[in-house]
Amino acid sequence: MSSTVTIPQVPHGLQYVGASLLSTVFVLVGQNFTVSKWRKRAGIKYPQMYAEKAEVAASRDALIFNCAQRAHQNTLENIPIVYVTTVLTGLKYPILAATACGIWSVSRIAYTRGYLTGDPAKRANVVYIFGSISMLGLLLTSVYTVGQSICSSL
Repeated sequence: MSSTVTIPQVPHGLQYVGASLLSTVFVLVGQNFTVSKWRKRAGIKYPQMYAEKAEVAASRDALIFNCAQRAHQNTLENIPIVYVTTVLTGLKYPILAATACGIWSVSRIAYTRGYLTGDPAKRANVVYIFGSISMLGLLLTSVYTVGQSICSSL
């Protein structure tokens, strides 16, 4: 008894989706190094997640550590959405998915740099706004892609 396994054709451009997803790893690693650097400078010991109010009042390094930690945490909170929507969008529109994910990665760098000024209001800059728009675009396009796939299989 023999059986045949058919593999669906991989869309042209899917390698760019892989590259854009890999860019998020570099963002996370960079944020991790930044948090570690400021943790050491501020003297915040593990497992303490953030510097206490008194530590922040006594040290600008503790404030910057809190800002770096929050930027990294916010990226971790959003990364599952970016991963899922990039992959789903990439199945039908790989170039669009890769571009949007790449823009999101660049926006997270700008977000982190803005946060590291010590003024959290500076985290939301123009580049960050483009990243938010690209994430919304990924969400809408992934919903459309999945909906199209479900409708065509009925």
